Amino acid sequence: MEFFIDRFPLYLSGAGVTLTITLIGAALAFVLAMAVGVLGTMRNPVARGVATFYTETFRGIAALVLMYWMAFAIPQLTPYEFDPMFAAILALGLNIGAYGAEVVRGAVNAVPRAQIEATIALNMSWARRTWSVVLPQAWAQMLPTFGNLVIELMKATAIVSLIGVTDLTRVAQEQRSATGETILAFSSALVMYFVIAQALILGVRLLERRANRRLGRAPEGGSGLLALLRPPPVTATGGGR
Repeated sequence: MEFFIDRFPLYLSGAGVTLTITLIGAALAFVLAMAVGVLGTMRNPVARGVATFYTETFRGIAALVLMYWMAFAIPQLTPYEFDPMFAAILALGLNIGAYGAEVVRGAVNAVPRAQIEATIALNMSWARRTWSVVLPQAWAQMLPTFGNLVIELMKATAIVSLIGVTDLTRVAQEQRSATGETILAFSSALVMYFVIAQALILGVRLLERRANRRLGRAPEGGSGLLALLRPPPVTATGGGR
């Protein structure tokens, strides 16, 4: 404990970098996932082709290799040089966004066909139908998987130290080298990663419950922190295809 307390500012700084990369990378991944996921549900073959190209390309490339490419290969091919942190965020966002796009596409397609037909009968435009009817229901289904992807992104940030970013893992490595205390150095990092993960999980739980409440699916009874930590019950949507 004394080891961790004495070096807490260093670990806190590293955790701040890890959390920054996680949040900005998650925001980038979310925007890409929503845009590409919706494109993948359209009847236009060009839109579906673009969506398929993106998802298959970036799901098939290792995040570490993509990060190396951003940090080391692009400066040799172009006059531009990416900051290591920017390269890390871009690589992780592109990689996780590809997985998120499939989540969005699946959730949108899972909205009951009867509801889509009802909006068509009401002469709603595609944009209004998607924004007002489809996405609110799909959003509630996306959130649990999105939460998992954010946690995976946070854990994947451990590789950013390989391109020179001073994140939590790099701080642990430096403390191990400086003190020779391998167990204490990496145990301290383990605790910090766990705390960050629990904070992210709690945030996703809040979003899940808010989305379900707006759709009239809020669980009865229970409130406070313990209720938030419990996974929301799985509910079936009405309608049919």
